[in-house]
Order: sequence, then structure tokens, then C-alpha cells
Amino acid sequence: MTKEFSYDENWALFYEKITTMRGKGAEADETAAFLERYCSGGSALELGIGDGRVAVPLSERGVRVEGVDNSDSMLKLLAKRTDLIKAWKGDIADFSSEQRYNLVYCVHGTFTLLSTREAQIAGLRCAAEALDDDGTLVIELYVPALSHFINGQKTTTTLVDYENTLINADVHDPLNQNLISTILWFSGTSVRRFPQRLRYVYHQELDTMAECVGLEQAERWGDWAKGAFTDGSKRHISVYRRTSL
Repeated sequence: MTKEFSYDENWALFYEKITTMRGKGAEADETAAFLERYCSGGSALELGIGDGRVAVPLSERGVRVEGVDNSDSMLKLLAKRTDLIKAWKGDIADFSSEQRYNLVYCVHGTFTLLSTREAQIAGLRCAAEALDDDGTLVIELYVPALSHFINGQKTTTTLVDYENTLINADVHDPLNQNLISTILWFSGTSVRRFPQRLRYVYHQELDTMAECVGLEQAERWGDWAKGAFTDGSKRHISVYRRTSL
């Protein structure tokens, strides 16, 4: 990730605020309950652990959780929250661990921050190598919402309350399956800007890339409550297991 799109201290603090405003904190327990089924009493590695939004409630369920993240600021937030989770700085497309895990997981669309196909395949390969023989990989991705772009651009309002307005300004690069997605946060008289470069992925392509690194799709759900994945779903939770040792 380039400096322009890095998760610096301002981004990290904004992340905590926006996840709360969007109700993602409340969803963390449901996410942890889903993930626990694949590593009950065992071990898990989170790719892009951030501030521990999911890792902390998962560890409270008796799972030994570790994590990797490329942001010093996010890792500092995690360290302030708990000292029970081991996490280190690293690139989720290029990491290795002597430990093998029952579960490796990547949630909230973090996987799309790997902005090239090559980086995404590399990330899947690292994840597969970190699994034990019977391990499981779980990835949460949003279904690409590519309608209503005009001249490759789209602006949407994602949240409005009495204090805050969040606007997403997206620029689409279809040749590279990239979105440069900028969140504009209006609060009082201040305006803050947070850009990200994302590479969107359809579930069929994710399956193909997973096959390239020795993984096969085992399950796919439309939400953490195991609702059906349909043509109207806005996200999917995809579960993979190893095909080769």
C-alpha cells in the first residue's frame, strides 16, 4: 500500500469512529460466533487485524488469536485494547509464520486492499501456507456495486446523523478492477478526506484464485448468521479448505 493510501494515525482513529457509527461493533460478536465454529478451543490468525474489532470477541470465546497488519497506528489501537493477542506488522500478501492455525480469516473487505490480482493470489498463498492440514480460510467480501457510475465516477451518501455526514466518492478503473474510493467525513465545520485503492473481486474469481494456491470452496453464505447467498446479496462470506498438503 502506498503512502497516499496508508492507514496512518488519522485513518486509524477514523476507522474506530466509522465502524461504531455503522454498527460494525455490534456485528463483531456475530462474526466471532461464526468464526468460532471453525477453531473452537484452537488457534486463529486474522489478516488485517486492525484494532481487534473481531479478534477480541473471538479470543474471549477461548480461541488463541494472532494477527498481522501493515499499520503501526492500527496495531497501537489493538495494543491499547488488549495485551492478550499477539500481532505483528506485516504485509498480508507477503508474510510467513512458523505457527500453523486452525483458522485464517480476513473480514470487512480487507482483502480488496490488495490492489492487484497478483497481490491477491500471493495473499491467498500465504494464508493457505499458514493453515494446518485441516484448517479453514474465511474471507468476507462485498459484492461489487458498479451501477450508477457516470464517466467512471460515482458519489453516494453512506451516513447522515445530527453530527456527521459521510460521503463516498468513487473513481472506477475497469481495466484493473480498481476503485479509488474516497470517504469525505463532514463533522461540524471540519472536512476530512480518507482515500483507499481497492481491487474488487467477484466470488467466481475468488474461487479461481483460491484454486491456484491449493484451496477449494467449502461453503458460501450471505451474512454471518448463515443466510443464503443470492443474486440480491450485498456481500458474501466464503469458506475454503486445503486440497493439497
